[in-house]
Amino acid sequence: MAVLCGPGNNGGDGFVVARVLGAAGWPVTLALDGPTGKLKGAAALMAARWEGPVAALDVAALDAAVLDGAELVVDALFGAGLSRPLEGAPRAVIEALAARRLPCVAVDVPSGVHGDSGEASGAAAPAVLTVTFFRRKPGHLLLPGRALCGEVVVADIGIPDAALDRLDVNLHANAPALWRARYPWPRLDGHKYSRGHAVVVGGGAAATGAARLAARAALRVGAGLVTVATSAEALPIYAAALTAVMTAVTEGDAAFAALLADPRINAVLLGPGGGVGDATRRHVRAALDAGTACVLDADALTVFKDDPKELLDAISSPCLLTPHEGEFGRLFDTSGDKVARARAAAAASGAAVLLKGADTIVAAPDGRAVINHNAPPELATAGAGDVLAGFALGLMAQGMAPFDAGCAAAWLHGAAAAGIGSGLIAEDLDEALPAVLETLKSGPA
Repeated sequence: MAVLCGPGNNGGDGFVVARVLGAAGWPVTLALDGPTGKLKGAAALMAARWEGPVAALDVAALDAAVLDGAELVVDALFGAGLSRPLEGAPRAVIEALAARRLPCVAVDVPSGVHGDSGEASGAAAPAVLTVTFFRRKPGHLLLPGRALCGEVVVADIGIPDAALDRLDVNLHANAPALWRARYPWPRLDGHKYSRGHAVVVGGGAAATGAARLAARAALRVGAGLVTVATSAEALPIYAAALTAVMTAVTEGDAAFAALLADPRINAVLLGPGGGVGDATRRHVRAALDAGTACVLDADALTVFKDDPKELLDAISSPCLLTPHEGEFGRLFDTSGDKVARARAAAAASGAAVLLKGADTIVAAPDGRAVINHNAPPELATAGAGDVLAGFALGLMAQGMAPFDAGCAAAWLHGAAAAGIGSGLIAEDLDEALPAVLETLKSGPA
């Protein structure tokens, strides 16, 4: 085994690993970036307890002195606090590790991965296991860090949970514990009208699939009634394909305004299959002006790409935006890490923002944010985003606030997909939801 130690506290942890495993009979070689005399604090103390030789972290000599014959490498060079790209000998060593594909166990994070953003500027060697302390860091959940960390184990080193109270934490890994208490379970004294009436604004005759997926998802997640609003031309397609979902013809601005004026309608989804045209823009403005809770997805976002301010200024009612990265870039600043970008967009718009991806972020205007990390790669399939938007719509129709609805929808979406596994298509997701909901209802997750 080879243990690679850096000049800070992460290196001190490496000396502990080397000493403990050596005492257990493991053959251990150790290399340090810099002289032991420059170590400080706990790192210096742990180094003094190591009785074996210390090789220099020099890539030319490292192969022969440390790596040759090693079947496992402990990467204790740099931890989550590293904010600059690796350079010099550490970078050369990490590049050599990556090239050799030696199995690595990382202390805190793989060296080169930024603990806050998950970014890997420069070199980073993938780990099969990462051992961190107290709590996971954002970089363990955000890409590419999530892919580089391998399995993540959180080790208890005696820090009390109460320490979090002093940190004013407003970024969390998405989990039911964050929103379960506000989940809108059906009530014994309830009925379909008390569970909300959601409207999905459907696309034309050539683009009905997205709205149909979203409508079924909204109904499945618990909305009492769901209506697809569409043109007379497209209505027969929706009516033939949907059973419990209702349809309504809303051709023209007056007809759409009349639909929104129905006080029983309390949430609207716009965008899936809607087309990037003036009709979509007018529908979005009408829904926002009516004060109806809105989920804006896909074309309902892209249609404002030439004037994002028009959309942002119009948002005043409860609203959730669900862009993927391309749609996000048409409306918002794309500089900074993913969490920072989602937070800035939520603050600028006054809406909750669900920025989709394998590491989906849900952010609230007040700075709260979650990283959703339960989504399997099988979700990268046509229509999956429409189902996600439908889940959020159905939850908002039942009274859930946009941020909570976004968090719950993202988690349910990932959990349903994980239960399906290989071969997943978007139509499977709402069918898999009842089992997920039963698990959610029965206890913590």
